[in-house]
Order: sequence, then C-alpha cells, then structure tokens
Amino acid sequence: MDEKARLYAYWKTLYPGQGLEKLDDFLTKHPPAQTRGETDEWYKDAVVYSLYVDLFAGDIQGLTNRLDYLQDLGVNCLWLLPVLDSPMRDAGFDVRNYDRIRHELLGLPQSFKKEEQEKVFGGFLNEARKRGIRVIFDVAINHTSEEHPWFQESKKSEDNPYRNYYIWSKTGQEYADARIIFKGIETSNWQKEGDAYFFHRFFNFQPDLNYKNPDVLLAMAQNLLYWQSMGVDGFRADAIPYLWKEEGTTCENHPKTHTVVKFFRAMLDYVKPGSLLLAEACQVPNEVVKYLGDGDECHAAYHFPLMPQMFKALSMQNGEPVKHVLRPEVTPDIPKNSQWFTFLRLHDELSLELTYVSEEDRKYIHDNYCLKPQWDFRVGEGISARLSELMKREPDSIALAYSLMLTLIGTPVVYYGDEFGKLNDESYYKETIKLTGKDDTRFLVRGKIDWQKLETVLKDKESYYASVYNLLKPMINIRKQQVAFGRGTTRFIDLNNPALLAYYRIFNGKKLLVINNLSYHQQTVSPEDELSHATILFSNKATVNKTSVVLDSRGFIWMVT
Repeated sequence: MDEKARLYAYWKTLYPGQGLEKLDDFLTKHPPAQTRGETDEWYKDAVVYSLYVDLFAGDIQGLTNRLDYLQDLGVNCLWLLPVLDSPMRDAGFDVRNYDRIRHELLGLPQSFKKEEQEKVFGGFLNEARKRGIRVIFDVAINHTSEEHPWFQESKKSEDNPYRNYYIWSKTGQEYADARIIFKGIETSNWQKEGDAYFFHRFFNFQPDLNYKNPDVLLAMAQNLLYWQSMGVDGFRADAIPYLWKEEGTTCENHPKTHTVVKFFRAMLDYVKPGSLLLAEACQVPNEVVKYLGDGDECHAAYHFPLMPQMFKALSMQNGEPVKHVLRPEVTPDIPKNSQWFTFLRLHDELSLELTYVSEEDRKYIHDNYCLKPQWDFRVGEGISARLSELMKREPDSIALAYSLMLTLIGTPVVYYGDEFGKLNDESYYKETIKLTGKDDTRFLVRGKIDWQKLETVLKDKESYYASVYNLLKPMINIRKQQVAFGRGTTRFIDLNNPALLAYYRIFNGKKLLVINNLSYHQQTVSPEDELSHATILFSNKATVNKTSVVLDSRGFIWMVT
C-alpha cells in the first residue's frame, strides 16, 4: 500500500462518519514527492546533541556561530529543544504558534514576517548541512499553550468554530481513569475556565488538543509539512501516548493514537521521504515498540528503561541490570528500518516512572543518586541533576557512563554541557521559579553556557572541565565513525566477573569488543579473542597485552578484534 492509500485508510479509521472531502482538498495542496528513491536511514548513524538554543548560544545566529564547535565535537545531528513560539512557562513545550519560532531566538521583532523567519532559520539549516549536521526539533502535538490562538477562540463560547479543537466539560468528571502525570505539581486533569472545564494531561496552562476533530489532525499535519519544506530533518513527537482520549480508558496508548501517528508518518513520507519521526513515549519497551508499528509509524523511539538500568549498574558495580533490560524478553525486536535512541537522562531528569522501573529499582536508584533533597522530582519519580553531579564530579565515572551509552544499542543523545561536565545551575533554577511560578526542579539541569569562561577553563588541561571534555570528545568522534555501534547486533560475554560488562557489536563482518570495568578496583580479564592483532579504538585506564586486558578503577576499552 502506498502512502496515499495509507492516508485514506487511516482517515477512515479515525473518522468513519466523515467524508473524504477535507483530506482530498488537503492533498491537492500538498502534492507528492517527484522522486521516491530508497529512504536513507541516516538516523542509525547519528550522534545527537540536544540543546536549548537560548541557553546554549543565545539565539539562532549564536548557534550558527557554534556549529564548528559541534562539528569538532563529533556530533552530526542537533536536536533543538523547544524553539516554537511560546510564553515559556514550560521551557517551550507550551506552544503558542506552531509555524513560528520564538522571535528572540531569531533575533527579530515580535511582529516578524514569515519570510524573515525563513531567511534566518533557513540560513542556519544551510550552514548546518554544509557541516554534515542534520537538525530536528520538538513539536508538542498533544497540547498547546493556553495562549495559542486556537484556545483563545475556543474559550469564547460553546459555538465558536475552535471550541472543538480542545476537550471541554461542564463538570470536569470525565476520563477519571487518566492518571495525573505531574504528580506533586498538578492535582487534576481538568482546569476551570469560566463556567466549564478543559482537559489537560500536563500543566494546567497546557490544554490538550482534540484529535477526534479532523481539523486538528490536518492543522497539525500542515505545521509539520511547513517545517519539512524549510529543510528540518525530523521531529521529536512529544508526549504522543496521550493523543486519543476515550471514556473508560486510561487515555494512554489507545489504538487510535497509533493511527494518528501513522497518519503523520504517511503524510511526511508522501510529501518528502526521509524526515525522522521520533517517538517520545515514556513506556516499557513492549509498549514503546508499538509506536514503531511495522516500520510505518515512528522511525525511532527512546529506550526509556535502559537509562535507569545503566545508572543502577554503575552504582552496583555490576553489569547484570543492563544485560537484563536488553534481553529479548524485555527489549523486543524492532522493524528493520527502526532504531532505539539512548540517553543518560532525557533530557532534564533521571526519570524513574513506574511504567518502566520497579518500586525496588526506583528506591535503589533514588537512594543512591538523589544526593540532595532539592534534586527530587515528582515525589520520587525522578532525579533532577546533571550527569556530572550524579557521578559526583568524577571524570572517569562520567566517561564510563558515556562508554555504556555510546557503545550499547541504538543512537546516542548527548545533553548539552555533558561533554565538559556542566554542573547544576542554582541561579538559573531560582530565576526560572520566579518567572514561571512553578518549583520545577528540572530547572536545575538547564542554565546558560558562558562561552568565554568555558574556553578559558578548557585550555587548562588540569581543570575538571578539560578532564571531562578531553575524554568525551574523542569518544564521540569514534562513535560517529564506527557504523557497527549504531547498526550492529550485540553479544554479551560472560567473563565470570559481574563488575565487567563486556560485549561485541557486530555488523557486516566487523566485530568491535567493548569491556567496561564498573568497579573501583583493578580488574584483569582474558577475553576469548587473541589480542595481539586487536586495534584499540579508545581506552581509559586500560592496558592490553597479548592475552589479557588490565582495567583500573572505572576503566574501559573499545577494540576492533
């Protein structure tokens, strides 16, 4: 079935009582791609770097000026955390206009014209492309800001044409089985507005969109196609498990939610194949894998459960938690054209939701990593702290954590500042609480980069920041060059020592061997391969002879055998 046929099939599933006129009209305005060659699975070879434009570089021009730094670091895909127009009460996830970037990021007056936006942002995209760097960004497709023009119209009256873009109730009693996601911050999924209530799954200033209205589906598709036409390489689809609401359900992972996402994928492929759709589905792998469909839904999804198990393994000094979570019974096979994305906190927190960790694991990780009370997020459901803080500012432990993320399955995501050991930002945390009126501890792990100061400390090879940077930069560059890390199969090796997490990554006949010493004690290992002809890709605190490898505290090694 081609993309156009899929679009019609999905439409009929979602809106069986509707005709096809609206979809026909939409497709007439968006003709299909002229050429339809084999889609490049570029995302399998990506090293992604996630950043807030304003905190990282001030604005788009500042980010353009930092592209050489990013290219030198070794990343080849930028994930721009929310850039769309927003009142910024939730770091930009509260979207006010889907076809506008925040004017201050563009360096333009608030009343800028689209042509001006396309010149500034389009220029940035062109400069990134020259350096072999792709660009994706967040689109919160589940909800908008209360300041969005659609919502401003929606709340005017019950017969307003935009009323049905959102979910309204006279009592606020519906969808009682839908959990409170922001536990400890919000107390209800309904917010009073005049004589009625509107539904929201996140902050009370973020009303949920109503995808039972086909106009909402087409309006969102239009927004995605606009950015695709400008040259954006893909979209992180934020909070997608909640799109479709049905009474008597948990309003999560509904079958029609998957149909909505399939519709967006088919539309993007119909107009211009190759645009990444990345699922932000905070669920167990067996549930997340459904958002990849049969290779016809999202191209990729985050592997949420792997992240806490990497932290658990590092604390326990035992690799079993990582091995367990990557067993086929826990991490199912995914379609051939799909990919997992991996991370060390996504992106603001070490998330510990019970959807993918047990109560026992949550307690263990929280007890061992939440080193200060203010790091607690959502009453034990997460830890708001920079990787450097979680690793007690130990460069070798930070590098070891990155060794796991960069060499295990999937496409790795580097959070801005991790590469030089950025610390929690107390002043930014306090400032943002004043601005938003919300005590969100995730503000701790944001904060601006002082480039002048950073460049000075990185020149001092004895500084903590330089120690971290000089370890991570070559690791990231090597990871980008070795296709087997992104596409290969994984075979764990039993070395009869739980402190050693060792595995092969194998692709097209090439075999990479990775050995990580999770402990603080020296370990000696004799792997099954003859090492005299091995090529060392990277090592930290490790030495090799013909038959064995000696790894000091928190040491690791990557080899071609």
